[in-house]
Amino acid sequence: MATAPKLALHTLAPECTVSTEAIESSERGDSLARKRFQRGHVFLIGGTWFGKYREDVIEAEGITRRKQVTVTLGSKKDIPTKPLAKRRMELILARINSTDYRPGRFAKMDEFATIWKEHVLLGSKPSSIRSAKSHLNVHILPHFGKRSLDEIGVQAQQFFVTKLAQANLSRKMILNVLSTLASILQTAKGWGYVCQMVDYKSLTIPTEEVQTGARFFTVEEVGKIIAAAREPYRTMIWLLATTGMRAGEMLGLQWSDIDFEKGLLNIRRSAWYGRVQTTKNKNSEAIIPLPGILAATLRTFREQWKSNPDGFLFVTRNRRPPSSNKVVEYGLWPVLDLLAIPRCGLHAFRHTHTSLLLDTGATPKVVQEQLRHADPRVTLGVYAHVLGDAHREAVEKVASVVFQSVPKAREETKYIQ
Repeated sequence: MATAPKLALHTLAPECTVSTEAIESSERGDSLARKRFQRGHVFLIGGTWFGKYREDVIEAEGITRRKQVTVTLGSKKDIPTKPLAKRRMELILARINSTDYRPGRFAKMDEFATIWKEHVLLGSKPSSIRSAKSHLNVHILPHFGKRSLDEIGVQAQQFFVTKLAQANLSRKMILNVLSTLASILQTAKGWGYVCQMVDYKSLTIPTEEVQTGARFFTVEEVGKIIAAAREPYRTMIWLLATTGMRAGEMLGLQWSDIDFEKGLLNIRRSAWYGRVQTTKNKNSEAIIPLPGILAATLRTFREQWKSNPDGFLFVTRNRRPPSSNKVVEYGLWPVLDLLAIPRCGLHAFRHTHTSLLLDTGATPKVVQEQLRHADPRVTLGVYAHVLGDAHREAVEKVASVVFQSVPKAREETKYIQ
């Protein structure tokens, strides 16, 4: 009988997840391995408890093989007796001994991430692809790259969140990185790999930071900015300030999207770094009113417009939409510096439009439809800081009514003790 090769011991995370590097003991072809209840083998080496058991694994070629796996249960200090070590082993074997157990696939994070990028991420928007790749290269792969997917349980996920927080990442960025990790693990789970999906309810994520007020302009500032800007930036600012559309949606506009006769503006796409993509979400695709003043501005702009094959309103020398950061750098900041207005981005015009809508008496429902938010709570939650003078005037009126209802104090007035 051939002697099995010596088993290498692998130290795992404290949560006692499974290491897939083990001894191959048998080949079963495509059929399931014979179901057998396991108690495993527990032993002590150098003050550390280890456990052995057998796992059925589906390999890349689709063949099911039985492998012997070794896990680290903990130190003798944490687990003083063998019976306690066996109890820890029972927790690990619960999945193996379950009646609905089936052989699973195993892979390391860096291996599966490559597959995920080629077959899942590739179908996303260019902006989403760039963000996900950044999350992978900067955060996920440096931390989890050489670990098996089945090792990334709740505890490992929490350690990862803590590491991100200690790196001073914002709550929003941490959630974005977790979203990429969740997509990878969810895909792996659906494809039959042994892993645990991200459980947000079980994770302690840093609380929201104190938010600084988002930038927006006064109506006087908007007027000065439009007057000082040169084309095509002047028309860009007109569009942003009078419609509240996002910068990418503005840069993705084509003349076919504009119905001058009916006074409508159809938002169908977005442009990101010169590449055309879908809008932020389905609710962002909508038809909004085209103000008469804006229509006149667009007609004037069209007289000097240089044609391009796709009919984009704004293009660079390569006949593709410009990137928003270039518009800010070359079109907006020089004007703000000239007018001694603090620098900001194009999104400030979306906040400005919201503020002006509310100041002129628009209802939250109208604002929601114009900004194309699926949930009105998003509108009020995100833009509550730009309620403007109308909000202040309403509160002042209430305070005035309360003040007028208070009787004037008299000398003989007796106060309640």
